[in-house]
Amino acid sequence: MDINSSNIEAIVRQVLGEMKGSSPSPSVSGGNIPSTAHVAMLTGLEKFEIKEFPMPAVGDDDILVKVEGCGVCGTDAHEFKRDPFGLIPVALGHEGTGEIVKMGKNVKKDSAGKPLKVGDKVVTCMIFKDNPDITMFDLNKQNVGGADVYGLLPDDDIHLNGWFSDYILVRGGSTVFNVSDLDLDSRILIEPCAVLIHAVERAKTTGILRFNSRVVVQGCGPIGLICIAILRTMGIENIVAVDGEAKRLDFAKQMGADNTVNFKDHKGIEALAGAVKDAFGGYEADFAFQCTGSPVAHSNIYKFIRNGGGLCELGFFINGGDATINPHFDICAKEITTVGSWVYTLRDYATTFDFLKRAKGIGLPIEKLITHKYPLEQINEALQTNLKMEGLKIAIVNK
Repeated sequence: MDINSSNIEAIVRQVLGEMKGSSPSPSVSGGNIPSTAHVAMLTGLEKFEIKEFPMPAVGDDDILVKVEGCGVCGTDAHEFKRDPFGLIPVALGHEGTGEIVKMGKNVKKDSAGKPLKVGDKVVTCMIFKDNPDITMFDLNKQNVGGADVYGLLPDDDIHLNGWFSDYILVRGGSTVFNVSDLDLDSRILIEPCAVLIHAVERAKTTGILRFNSRVVVQGCGPIGLICIAILRTMGIENIVAVDGEAKRLDFAKQMGADNTVNFKDHKGIEALAGAVKDAFGGYEADFAFQCTGSPVAHSNIYKFIRNGGGLCELGFFINGGDATINPHFDICAKEITTVGSWVYTLRDYATTFDFLKRAKGIGLPIEKLITHKYPLEQINEALQTNLKMEGLKIAIVNK
């Protein structure tokens, strides 16, 4: 019998499939697929190791994706630094995208009904749990707080659970979107942009955020900058950005802010609030987006908003501590309408694709948000760069 490399690979796949209790099912493949995959596994605090694992069998409902890139999120940095979710060892990375190289026979369309085939570029959103309220078009939609997400899964015998790798296995029951009409940088930015699409949709429920609103955005990291870009694509032009770094404030103007305020130039909240008011030509903001994880920033944001105005708080993706406010002066007397925002829904993901096209169409430099790109082998350096707050969006990009 002539046993060549392809026969050996087939035998290995069959054995792996039988170890899982079933034979590998027929699937469509896009060509040569290696017998092993490389995963950046977080094995200790501030310690990624590149692990090599056998390529898992692709089931009837599964999709094997060759990873092209993945953004580094603040959540990844928190897990890298402190493991607050207790996931170590874990394959991180949830802002990823790549190309389908193999798919199960049952896979025909993406979560929005768009056809899928080998060679298509895709992103994932969530893995469904037994919760009928988390659906694509449910008007009482929930965010992904009720579902699992690739890159934040406990390790298992598959291992290809996060986008910080060269391959990821998207299992049946997951959501997946065909985004072949977007370039790589745009695809890497889909997940963080969806966070802001969701925040703006939450803000719109107040009935206060309108075309001619005066809007203040506090915090000009990637989240705040994307917020400004989304507002600008909606036609809102009277935007004031607040931050403490001149470079970020300069970029805020490129993303659509009309004016900026550096809080380091003003001593005390009254002076800072006065500067924001001056930036609006003597008016307080109609609406505010609080995009930092600072309790002090949350306490300050109310001082920028007019009576009857609105606030969307989206800066606290983890517990950042308690904030001090005065309920009478900050909320009751001003009758401020406040909404919270956390992550996104499936529908927000679909909206994000259109936003990215619109932003480029009006000349916003969205792709400049990605300031650093590292290969998978340098992932520890990439996370340290993120922790040092050097640049804006850090990304792992595979060759």
